[in-house]
Amino acid sequence: MRAAVRAGWRIGAAAALRGRAGRPLSQAAGEGGGAESGGGGGSGSREAVERLVREHPVVVFMKGSPAQPLCGFSNAVVQILRLHGVEDYRAHDVLQDPDLRQGIKNYSNWPTIPQVYLNGEFVGGCDILLQMHQNGDLVEELKKLGIRSALLDAEKDQEKK
Repeated sequence: MRAAVRAGWRIGAAAALRGRAGRPLSQAAGEGGGAESGGGGGSGSREAVERLVREHPVVVFMKGSPAQPLCGFSNAVVQILRLHGVEDYRAHDVLQDPDLRQGIKNYSNWPTIPQVYLNGEFVGGCDILLQMHQNGDLVEELKKLGIRSALLDAEKDQEKK
């Protein structure tokens, strides 16, 4: 499995960090706007943020959208998820909603964007996701969510050759 992660890293993560975009990913909740306001207060309230992080197994708060990330770190997160074949996730553009941008920082007690949540749990930002990708932990965490990393399939294909 670690060989697959290393292969995936060589194949694409370096390109991700250089800012090369691939095909668009699912943008169900994040294409044009931030969070919706609800009964729990504004979009940046603890209750609203809690709903967002629990709405889907994989949630990313980023600058821009998966189709058009607006910072290199957000782009790297999108590319890492793409390498693993994670296309079904919720992305929220914090640039569209200043209350959400501050609210997510308060919620996680983490000062930077992007922020990644797996199964409602804060994982970290770009640096943490990159480290998890490099050491194989991301494959294992995705497996816990019922998501099979595409890097495992890439490793099988390499073994067949």
